[in-house]
Amino acid sequence: MSLPPLNAPAHSDHDDLMRRIARDLVDSYDEELELEIEDRNVDEDGAPVGIDKAARAAYFRELFRLQGELVKLQDWVQHSKQKVVILFEGRDAAGKGGVIKRITQRLNPRVARVAALPAPNDRERTQWYFQRYVAHLPAAGEMVLFDRSWYNRAGVEHVMGFCTDDEYEEFFRTVPDFERMLVRSGITLIKYWFSITDDEQHLRFLGRIHDPLKQWKLSPMDLESRRRWEEYTKAKETMLERTHIPEAPWWVVQAVDKKKARLNCIAHLLDQLPYREVLHASVELPARVRNPDYLRQPVPAAMYVPERY
Repeated sequence: MSLPPLNAPAHSDHDDLMRRIARDLVDSYDEELELEIEDRNVDEDGAPVGIDKAARAAYFRELFRLQGELVKLQDWVQHSKQKVVILFEGRDAAGKGGVIKRITQRLNPRVARVAALPAPNDRERTQWYFQRYVAHLPAAGEMVLFDRSWYNRAGVEHVMGFCTDDEYEEFFRTVPDFERMLVRSGITLIKYWFSITDDEQHLRFLGRIHDPLKQWKLSPMDLESRRRWEEYTKAKETMLERTHIPEAPWWVVQAVDKKKARLNCIAHLLDQLPYREVLHASVELPARVRNPDYLRQPVPAAMYVPERY
């Protein structure tokens, strides 16, 4: 499908919608570009057409600054043997994956890892509900980011009828005690709900439909969740009301603006932990040992990957 230029005048609601989709696609490609940029000086000549270059550069500067603080947080977690769990919940296309990518982008995956569990298999469905999540909890010196969590039962499982009413009620009876037990065991538990509007989810789903690189993100469950927007809203309200406890409160991230949501969430996360910079001994690169008897063996030309670029 051909999209109109970003600077084209809008002559109808349809044209306006397509221009919004185009801008959202540009933003999604920006996300992938972010993950490749290592230089702290953003190349403004590479900014996509129609994007505020000054605002984009300011966003990158702040993102890099926050990611520098996340590295300090990681060092502190590892040095002081902290155990940190961060839950990311929200509607489909709310931007959970995007902020998780930005948090973990510069971190050591042995310290900060992501748990994104698939649907339970036949054996897991017979286990204690929390059992498969417990296996992913952190040891000392680790951070675990749950891309969706045990709150699946309060959302998709309840709305789609994948659990019984009794199982749903048992979840709400159990989860506060479960989370208090985690906190008493020394785990810091932080819970985020990413909030977007009906209109914004509609726009993002349309963007995925028209973006061949992201069509895989749309599942039949996503499409059904779109139809059941109001049911998911009621489920979310019940979840927040019944599981917002002092030991592990919910924090709501306004996520209609993806970039602001990432920065706000990361800044808030840093505020939740009393981390400090850990001093390290200066690193010196040792001299390479050279053995006069060593002869490097040639690699057969057929083993090289063709240099097409």
